[in-house]
Amino acid sequence: MTEAFDLDWLDLREPWDAVARSEALAAKLLARLPARPRFLDLGAGTGSLLRWLAPRLGRAQSWTLVDSDREMLEAAFDTIVDRAEEVGFHVTAPNRRTLLVHAPGGAWRIDTLIADLAEAPRNLPLQAADAVVSSALCDLVSRGWVERMAAALRLPFYAALCVDGRASFVPPHPADARVAAGFRRDQARDKGFGGPALGPRAPAVIAEAFAARGFAVATAPSDWLIRSRGALPHPVLRERADALLGDLMQGHAEAARAQDRRGGTRIEAWAAARLAQAAEGRLAARIGHRDLLALPPGG
Repeated sequence: MTEAFDLDWLDLREPWDAVARSEALAAKLLARLPARPRFLDLGAGTGSLLRWLAPRLGRAQSWTLVDSDREMLEAAFDTIVDRAEEVGFHVTAPNRRTLLVHAPGGAWRIDTLIADLAEAPRNLPLQAADAVVSSALCDLVSRGWVERMAAALRLPFYAALCVDGRASFVPPHPADARVAAGFRRDQARDKGFGGPALGPRAPAVIAEAFAARGFAVATAPSDWLIRSRGALPHPVLRERADALLGDLMQGHAEAARAQDRRGGTRIEAWAAARLAQAAEGRLAARIGHRDLLALPPGG
């Protein structure tokens, strides 16, 4: 059973993911695709990657959203419908498993597939895809999972928002290093993908595995820079910054406590200070991520 995520957390982080992903790397992927591309979106959650990438393609396309959580995929359909109608796109549902978003340039066909991603790629319809894509997934998987994926694919592989181990908070706190050490240990525990999770090693391990099979690999930074003050690219970021920082601090503290029982008191004090700073709008964070694109040889 792979690790599950809360719907509220996915909704909270979506605007930050959207401004963090590399536009240049996404454009490079889209330039490689056929006229009506078919995407296989692994760990699709509520469909945030679709909502970001599909308008950039701007033509007819089809998506299969893959997740092990039926509730998550049902929420994806609801969210896609709501967001499409907000911008004036007509949506139809030919059946309970398919949506059609009638966007300028061509319709987006969206289907769902409930599948245990730990078993990938053997349980995936790779023959019906032109690209395998994911967002905020590959730091959870194991080295063996990546090796199997690289061996099976003859398609572009795009992995956005892989954590790379960089994290900094302003203002600093004396317990930052202790919390970070515990959090890094927690990132490496088995997340249900058949071995220790890659965590911040994900970009390097993915690049190595695909390059060894002749893929051309490119990466680009896609950091979160979270703050509620100063210049921000969209008003919704300011509105959600303090809530996202609060959830992020709680997550870091819980993960660190699970790995560092002796440091519980210091970690609790760190969490209390950080939550107070977030609530007061005095906290900022940079969380390092990288996007990765592996293109198969030929073409």
